[in-house]
Amino acid sequence: MELLSGNEAIAQGAWEAGCRIGVAYPGTPSTETLETFAKMDGVYAEWCVNEKVAVEVGVGASAAGARVLSTMKHVGVNVAADPLFTAAYTGVGGGYVVLAADDPGMYSSQNEQDSHYYAAAAHIPMMDPADSAEALAFTRHAFDLSERFDVPFFIRSSVRVSHTKTPVERGPRTEHELKPYESNPAKWVMMPAFAKPRRKVQLERIDQLSEWVETCEFNRIERKGAAVGVVCAGAAYQHVVEALPDASVFKLGVTYPLPAQALREFEAGVAALYVVEEGSTYLTDAVRALGVRVADFPCGLPRDGELTPGLIRAAFGQEAPAHAQAPADVPGRPPALCAGCPHRLVFKELSRIKAVVTGDIGCYTLGALPPLSAMDTCIDMGASVSMSHGFELAWAGTEHRPVVAVIGDSTFAHSGLSALISTVYNKGAGTVCVLDNRTTAMTGRQGNPFNGETLQHRPSRELDLEGVLHAIGVPDVRTVDPNDMKAVRLALREATRSDELSAIVFRSPCVLIDRIRKPAYAVADTCTACGVCTTLGCPAIAKTEDGHAVIDGAMCIGCGQCEQYCAFKSIVSTAKEGE
Repeated sequence: MELLSGNEAIAQGAWEAGCRIGVAYPGTPSTETLETFAKMDGVYAEWCVNEKVAVEVGVGASAAGARVLSTMKHVGVNVAADPLFTAAYTGVGGGYVVLAADDPGMYSSQNEQDSHYYAAAAHIPMMDPADSAEALAFTRHAFDLSERFDVPFFIRSSVRVSHTKTPVERGPRTEHELKPYESNPAKWVMMPAFAKPRRKVQLERIDQLSEWVETCEFNRIERKGAAVGVVCAGAAYQHVVEALPDASVFKLGVTYPLPAQALREFEAGVAALYVVEEGSTYLTDAVRALGVRVADFPCGLPRDGELTPGLIRAAFGQEAPAHAQAPADVPGRPPALCAGCPHRLVFKELSRIKAVVTGDIGCYTLGALPPLSAMDTCIDMGASVSMSHGFELAWAGTEHRPVVAVIGDSTFAHSGLSALISTVYNKGAGTVCVLDNRTTAMTGRQGNPFNGETLQHRPSRELDLEGVLHAIGVPDVRTVDPNDMKAVRLALREATRSDELSAIVFRSPCVLIDRIRKPAYAVADTCTACGVCTTLGCPAIAKTEDGHAVIDGAMCIGCGQCEQYCAFKSIVSTAKEGE
């Protein structure tokens, strides 16, 4: 036995099942799954530009007879929904498993959604492991089940299952030869003439799955007291058994489709049946739709965020166990761009010109927070470019603040490129800033098409970002060092005053991949306490009680950004001090 996270266990289960190919776009809390799979023997793994492409590659490889794993976070399922819904019609060749990693509590996401609804809407079976051992076993079995029922299978995790390490026992790999490929347009070409018969196949499959799930090994009933029965799945199960040790529990390993008859029989054996789930009413509504009486909680469950045993006990009117409060004198640690982050001066200058900044998904979203306070919107991947065009359309012919879109290099490849093509096609205006830090920083510094690094470090091609911008017809393209304040200021001033659509590529490596540490900076006695340097939001810069600046030499990496903003030359390199 050894400890593995749920993500690592899913990768191990796929490997043991003979999965040959893994495809994904990185997204927390799913990212480590494919990174782990990529290190295993006898497999091919790649980062795709987005989740839709990853699923389409996966369906293609499955059609060719290979077993395939695709991984994504919950909002990635939104992007992949188009091919997923139709893959539920075509079915599979080799077994095809899709990880949907949900994020209750929104620790690293822009919304809190429940992927169960996708399973039900697309009619794709979904399995919900509650720990790493189940994550491994469910994934391993899901490949066999996918081929048995001729349909992709979802594995759903949540942040606690994905990142918590629990004991597992690894097994050997079972090799699976490629399934023979035979041309079959009636199965794989989903035009109406062929899709209509496949819809009937899908309905027959749903009936077969509904029969199978009644007795499948992945659902488990734990009978204790007869007063309270609880239906739950995934991480919520762990909290239920801790909070309610005397309750009978119907632990669902398969959450779509649901075992209707088994649930009715379970309800008949308890005085009151409750459904415990996180941030959604999917299970509650689905169980009630089966004719099962679901009781209301005496004190109500939270409608958002993660559950805890204490919250479950409180929902039943029970006292939560005592716990130690965090000390009141622990200093806050607000999120901030890293010391030396190449994005910082871009946001500082955008704030200075009072631009309306449409933002995007990435660590640069932190530019929205004080003291930079330089981002107005952030919706989804690629939305910065589309929304800036929308602002320009609404304000056409009026005097208005500059409108600037800010997007990272990986996000630009994901979905910003198509948005910008649309803007170019419609002769849009405004300014697009591509923050090219040479990596996909927020999810752990993965490769992308514009840095040319692949998941398994194979020979690749690095796309020419400026060349792409020129090729799609952006009339004004320039490249700027974002660590040079004067260059940033000039580029933004010229671009935002132009009537043409402009794209500025701010290129400098993320400090976490190219951490060249120069001598730190310090604040001289000539500091006037003007406070300008602290408006950069650098975590290495703080104020003394009398308002003067102070720089933490242990955090400072010597980037020199703050020095450029000090009009009194009071910020000096320690290298100069020692001369």
